[in-house]
Amino acid sequence: MQQIVSETPLSSSPSPSSNTLLFPNDKPISSTTLPAKSYILKKCIALLNSCASSIPKLRQVHAFSIRRGVPLSSPDLGKHLIFALVSLSGPMHYARKVFDRIPQPNIFTWDTMIRGYAESEDPSPALHVYQQLRLSSVQPDTHTYPFLLKAFAKLTLLQEGEKLHCAALKDGFEGLMYVQNALVHFYGACGRAESALKVFDKIPQKDLVAWNSVINVHALNGMPNESLTLYRNMCLQNVKPDGFTLVSLLTACAELGALGLGMRAHVYMMKLGFVWNLHAANSLLVLYAKCGNIVDANKVFDGLEEKSVVSWTSLIVGLAVNGFGEKAIQLFREMEIRRLVPTEITFIGVLYACSHCGMVDEGFAYFDRMKKEYGIVPKIEHYGCMVDLMGRAGLVKKAYEYIREMPIKPNAVIWRTLLGACTITGNLTIGEVARDELRKRETKHCGDYVLLSNLYASERRWSDVHHVRRAMLKEGVKKVPGHSLVELANRTHEFVMGDKSHPQTKDIYAMLSEMTRLLRLEGYAPRTSNVLADIEEEEKEDALTYHSEKIAIAFALINTPRGTPIRIMKNLRVCGDCHIAIKLVSKIFERDIAVRDCSRFHHFRDGTCSCKDYW
Repeated sequence: MQQIVSETPLSSSPSPSSNTLLFPNDKPISSTTLPAKSYILKKCIALLNSCASSIPKLRQVHAFSIRRGVPLSSPDLGKHLIFALVSLSGPMHYARKVFDRIPQPNIFTWDTMIRGYAESEDPSPALHVYQQLRLSSVQPDTHTYPFLLKAFAKLTLLQEGEKLHCAALKDGFEGLMYVQNALVHFYGACGRAESALKVFDKIPQKDLVAWNSVINVHALNGMPNESLTLYRNMCLQNVKPDGFTLVSLLTACAELGALGLGMRAHVYMMKLGFVWNLHAANSLLVLYAKCGNIVDANKVFDGLEEKSVVSWTSLIVGLAVNGFGEKAIQLFREMEIRRLVPTEITFIGVLYACSHCGMVDEGFAYFDRMKKEYGIVPKIEHYGCMVDLMGRAGLVKKAYEYIREMPIKPNAVIWRTLLGACTITGNLTIGEVARDELRKRETKHCGDYVLLSNLYASERRWSDVHHVRRAMLKEGVKKVPGHSLVELANRTHEFVMGDKSHPQTKDIYAMLSEMTRLLRLEGYAPRTSNVLADIEEEEKEDALTYHSEKIAIAFALINTPRGTPIRIMKNLRVCGDCHIAIKLVSKIFERDIAVRDCSRFHHFRDGTCSCKDYW
C-alpha cells in the first residue's frame, strides 16, 4: 500500500493544512472507535464521489483514509476508489493494486476493472480479469459482457469473442440489448460483417445505437452499398439519425463516390448543428476529397473553428490523391509552421503527393525528416510510397535495389507496385523477378497475372501472353472486369466495356459517335498501343471507343445541362488513350470532368489534366 500512495507524498501524521483542505469543519477523530471509522469511511466515500475531475484529490482522499485507519480491504472503500479511478481514466496499475487488496470483490467491482481496461490504451488485461472472475464464485451480470466485448473488439480477438458470445448465450444474457449491441460492434471490428448482421437481425427492438453499429460495421468493412441500404431501412423505421449515423453515412458515400447523397447529408448536418462536431466535420472533409470536390473540401477545412491533426492530414491526403501535390506540400509546411505534430498518416499523404508529382528528391528528403525530426519509424506503407515514387519516375532498377535493402520484409503490395512500374516502363527482367516474388505470397491475385500479361504484350511476346492466360484459366483466376460509375439523380449508373444493357443505350452510342467525330476534328488519333491484344488495328480502335469511362461520359453528356461538372469512378487505372480523349472532351464540350481511378483523381478542364500527364 505504501507503493500506491508514494506518488503523493504525505506526512505519516495528520497535517492541519491537510485536514483543513479535506474536512474544513471537522475536528480530529480518534481512529480507535468503530463509529469514528464508520464516519470516516462515509466521509471518504462522499469525497471520492466528488472527485469528478481530479486524480490528485482522489489520491489525497485515499491517503487520508489510510492515515485514519480505514482498511483498503473494505469493499465499500475499494469499489468506490476503483470506480472513481476508472471514471477519471486514471492509471490502471493503481486501480489494480487497490483491487488486489479487496478480499472478495463483488460483481460491480469486477465489472469496473474490466471496463477500465476496455477503455484504456492496453485492454489486454481485461481477459485475465475475466478469467479470474470465472474462477471465483461471482457470476457475470448484464454489464460484464458489454465491457469485455469492447475490450475484445479493440484487440480483434475473434476466437475469444466467439467464446464469450457462447458464454453469454449459456448464461441467458444474449438477448439483452446492451449485449447484442456490443456483439454487433465486436463482430464488425473483427471484420465479420455477416455475423454482425445476424446478431442485429435478432434484436427485437432496435435502438439508435444498434442501427449506428451495424451501419458503421458495413461502412468500415468495404460494404458501402449495404451501409446505405441499412440507413434507408432505419429511416423507414422512424429512427432519427445522430452525429454517429451521419459519420458512417458519409464514410459509405465517400467509398461509393456518391457525392449527391453526401451533400444532402451535409445539409442535414447543418440543420442539426452537427457540422460543429469535429469528428463529423472531418468525415465531411474526407467525403468531398474522395469524391473529387476539392473546392468544397477546402471550404469545410477553412470553416473549422478548431483544426485537429486529423483535419490537416485529411486535406493533405485529399489534395495529394486529387493531383494537387504542390498544394499538399504547401499545406504540410503551413501545418509545421503552426507547430502541429504530423502523424505517420500525414507523411503517407506527403510521400503520395511527391510520388504523383514526380518530386523524387523531395520525397527522399521528407522520408528522412520523418525518421530523424519526428522519430516516426517507417511502416510498410511508407516504403510502398517510396517504391511507387521511384517506379513512377522510371527508376525501376533503383526501386528494385531499394526493396532488397529495406529493413522490413516487403509484402505483396510492394512487389505489385514494382511490377506495375515495370509494365509502364517495359522492364521485363525485373518484372519477372517481381512476379516470382508475388507467386510466393499471393498465388491467385488476378492483378498480378494481368500486369505480367500486359508487360509481355507491350513487348509483343504473344506466346507468353497466351501462357499467362492459360495459367489463369487453369488456376481458376478470373480477371476483374473494368467498370465506371456515374451518379445522376440520386442513382449510381454502372457501365462496363461495350455495355449495351442501359435503357438509353441508343442515345449513349449516338453521343459516342459524335464524341469520336469531334475528337478526330481536334486531331485525336486512337492510341492503339494501349490495346494489349493480338488483334487487327481496326479492332483495337473499336475496343478503345467503347471503354467504360467513355460510355459513362457520353451518358452524362446527354443527361446533364451544359456546363455541369461530370464525375466518374473507375475501378481500374485509366488508360493512356482515354486520358488523351477525356482531355479533349473537356475542351470540346466545355465540361469539368473528374475521373477517380484505382489510385488517384484526374481533373480535366480546358484540354488539360491536373496530373500534368504524370501518373
